[in-house]
Amino acid sequence: MLRLASLLLFSLVAVGGTFAARIGGTPTLPETPYDYEGVGLPAYLDTYVIRHADNTPADNPITNAGATLGRVLFYDVRLSQNGSVSCASCHRQANGFADPRPRSVGFGGEHTDRNSMALAFARYDRNEEFFWDERARTLEALALEPIQNPVEMGMTLEGLTALLSDTEFYPALFADAFGTPEVTSDRVARALSQFIRSIVPSNTRYDAARQAEGARIARPLAGLTPQENEGLQLFFGRGQCNLCHSSDLFAGTNALNNGLDSTVTDPGRSGGRFKVVSLRNIGLTAPYMHDGRFQTLEDVVEHYSTGIRLGPHLDARMFGLDGGAIRFNFSADERAALVAFLHTLTDTTLATDPRWSDPFAAQAPTPGASR
Repeated sequence: MLRLASLLLFSLVAVGGTFAARIGGTPTLPETPYDYEGVGLPAYLDTYVIRHADNTPADNPITNAGATLGRVLFYDVRLSQNGSVSCASCHRQANGFADPRPRSVGFGGEHTDRNSMALAFARYDRNEEFFWDERARTLEALALEPIQNPVEMGMTLEGLTALLSDTEFYPALFADAFGTPEVTSDRVARALSQFIRSIVPSNTRYDAARQAEGARIARPLAGLTPQENEGLQLFFGRGQCNLCHSSDLFAGTNALNNGLDSTVTDPGRSGGRFKVVSLRNIGLTAPYMHDGRFQTLEDVVEHYSTGIRLGPHLDARMFGLDGGAIRFNFSADERAALVAFLHTLTDTTLATDPRWSDPFAAQAPTPGASR
């Protein structure tokens, strides 16, 4: 392992007209970079639909050096105004790069408006559909928003680039990634995006079962238990879950109102419509929904079974034949089967894979930092 430096770095940086003491560690990186360029999907996922969903731009492909820089930036508390939080504070590897809190806590102790979305498989979110309200057009645009958000990280891009330029190890990492040591906000966004796009864990029991079937889509799947297969049949059958969470990405294509409330308090994209997230790695990413209201998958299934509420913007797929909110009224066994199937979509190795781990973790924690 190559340690870029052995001591903690102390720097004094002007932020918003005041000086804030910063304490930052130095990353420990492998002598041979991790292979981010070769991160891929099982062969059965090599389809037109999946390839078309890949939002990697031609001018920012994943490189080992770029994703390595992105990994360091992702875990570095220097990206926040007072050096107390990093991207990983709200997107934790152990939780599928989501936050186990209903609302995240920013650098000053304030709570965010919404639950932090999981970042795994963000590479396969369609362009113009990032954040719960789908306001960011690219992952590169998304990467810079939390840094500048006055609640989340509270930095200016000018202050950030100046700080990173003066940090001993960053110019070399930027030179490795982009050819010159210049630190710019565009390069920060590109490196963070490369790292995030590399997080595509697909070592799930569902993937293994589907891969074993080849091109043929078999139901039940030989690699799943009877209970899991019952959940699969419900997911694609009576439960109609796949109408919103479609393809083997288990993600949606348009924001929708799923009947959480009769009266909208958070408009989302409009009318209480929110992004339909991928269900991959859902077993790690509780709590659920844009406000983190559901603590368990059992709670989520119960909502769709009996809890959908009528409202003026309720999606058409949420109505029953009688014109009211649809009621599936799943039995206890059916609810348990659906939850069992959803757990087959989780790659538990994601939580510990060293490629996506904290490069500062070998050091003593920075005082006040939440990694």
